[in-house]
Amino acid sequence: MSSPAIPAQPLLSAQGLRKAFGPQVVLDGLDLEVGAGECVVLIGGSGSGKSTLLRCLNLLETVDDGQILLEGTDISDPRADVDAVRSRIGIVFQAFNLFPHLTVLDNVTLAPVRVHRVPRAEARARGLEMLVRVGLADKAAMLPDQLSGGQQQRVAIARALVLRPALMLLDEVTSSLDPELVGEVLGLLRELRSDGMTMVIATHEMSFARQVADTVCFLSGGRVLESGPPEQVFTAPRTERLRDFLAALTPYAPSADEPRGQEPDGR
Repeated sequence: MSSPAIPAQPLLSAQGLRKAFGPQVVLDGLDLEVGAGECVVLIGGSGSGKSTLLRCLNLLETVDDGQILLEGTDISDPRADVDAVRSRIGIVFQAFNLFPHLTVLDNVTLAPVRVHRVPRAEARARGLEMLVRVGLADKAAMLPDQLSGGQQQRVAIARALVLRPALMLLDEVTSSLDPELVGEVLGLLRELRSDGMTMVIATHEMSFARQVADTVCFLSGGRVLESGPPEQVFTAPRTERLRDFLAALTPYAPSADEPRGQEPDGR
């Protein structure tokens, strides 16, 4: 008789995370699990804790309580090697944060060379590989202000990918883009999703969330109030708070790369 299958360990497990800024509690006992190759999309209103959660997962903020496990290792332990953790967990923000005086390639290779001591030639080869991946190899020698906003965001994604992370965190990466540039960044994320990249994405693009997510998590009051497959979350929400959130979304016109008839999007 065969032994029962042992459930696979999640790539990332956050348990009971609490984070407060003074009297304001932003994360309040939050739990989250992300399997290898999974795309988890975070939705929720302003102040629900999405950005703070991503910053805690990347150790840009320290949690007040709880535990974060990456591949079974407690990275929330104060003794954790922060640089090593950040080489395994890439993060991209809505602001591009590119150095204006450095070329595109130098922006992408700065952290591998300066922080992780990757030999410069190897870092440049990796950087060019990632620029090919995001469709910007021909922009390697340009400065950031010579690029469109969508191109700059794709450079920021390449910069996160160059360390070959196990997990990518993306925080509202289309929020600062003009509407006509949103599609090119979302298209890149769809490609990464198809390639099996493990991602946690905070977004207000509901149609995108429905298309790419394995699991959608609705955050409210610093907790994951409801989670499940996109069809369940968007068409059969179980809680009144999620129903109210979805009902308040403003209808929008789909971008050029999206098929007509998508769900309303929240801005």
